[in-house]
Amino acid sequence: MSTKDFVEKDYYKVLGVPKDATEAEVKKAYRKLAREFHPDANKGDASAEERFKEISEANDILGDPKKRKEYDEARALFGNGGFRPGPGGGGSFNFDLGDLFGGTQQGGGQAGGFGGGLGDVFGGLFNRGAGPGAGTRTQPRRGQDIESEVTLSFTEAVDGATVPLRMSSQAPCKACSGTGDKNGTPRVCPTCVGTGQVSRGSGGGFSLTDPCADCKGRGLIAETPCDVCKGSGRARSSRTMQVRIPAGVSNGQRIRLRGKGAPGERGGPAGDLYVLVHVDSHPVFGRKDDNLTVTVPVTFAEAALGADVKVPTLNGPSVTLKLPPGTPNGRTMRARGKGAVRKDGTRGDLLVTVEVAVPTELSDKAREALEMYREATESEDPRSALFESAKGA
Repeated sequence: MSTKDFVEKDYYKVLGVPKDATEAEVKKAYRKLAREFHPDANKGDASAEERFKEISEANDILGDPKKRKEYDEARALFGNGGFRPGPGGGGSFNFDLGDLFGGTQQGGGQAGGFGGGLGDVFGGLFNRGAGPGAGTRTQPRRGQDIESEVTLSFTEAVDGATVPLRMSSQAPCKACSGTGDKNGTPRVCPTCVGTGQVSRGSGGGFSLTDPCADCKGRGLIAETPCDVCKGSGRARSSRTMQVRIPAGVSNGQRIRLRGKGAPGERGGPAGDLYVLVHVDSHPVFGRKDDNLTVTVPVTFAEAALGADVKVPTLNGPSVTLKLPPGTPNGRTMRARGKGAVRKDGTRGDLLVTVEVAVPTELSDKAREALEMYREATESEDPRSALFESAKGA
């Protein structure tokens, strides 16, 4: 906001007090109006929020004797935008305030002998303790981010689940309606002028912005600190929230849920909720990215001669895979669309690894059949190539 805007604004009218009001009367009027138009008491009312900002701005000027003196002197010079000469000046006449605040008039002359311009005179009043262009309005404050953890079953992670989460976070103090002041009437921080931030030079023409140490980044200071929150405006709050965990999450994944964190202050947005997901193992299935994995035992005869093998799926009917003759141990086959849910809603695949099962006990008939098989394949040596490769290395 420009210096011109500040000078033309009637802060006495904003607070509803006369120009000769005492400091106590100004303070009383501010407290009454601040309590009536505080954002926490008028949630969702943009006009009330704007009115509260104007009231805080007016109190910041009129509640400070030095600022009030400078403001009154500025108003005496510029009444409703018109320059008022002293006695004998021939009445009142209007100037363009932009010429006066700019420091020079057209033609190169100094504006009324004020040297560098009237903007220099009022700069300390309206920009004290803040960066260029800063005003006295308190800024909305974003709520804190919250972190939580949840443990899901293997099936819940694949298909998605809605789980209850009990969370503790900082929320507006109920005792003082988030103002930090026992009477509900905090004042604007004079250090950061309500912005919650201060700038410091770092050399080379650069500046860094830090949270204001005096108001802890709130922009407001409680004159009578609340007994519950000790003036911070925030108190510990616990709540249980039903949170939807999307399908296809993996173990160790960190999910961000926008706007599900701690509530903001003065109309500011809520923070975010970050949920760290732990997934329990499954006795049959495993996970590889968007694909599920399973190991299926088959007999030697099925692997050698080929067979149709039934394979279980997660929460669905079984599928039948055609095992070709001569399938080696450890071969992986693919059942498409039977895996985990991807981000686009499609599913990965089920990767089926064949494991030839070696029996630990044999019936007489089975043993006799294997003996006959061994005799029939006596001339075959599956290790011959191994030894040939070893000799040539």
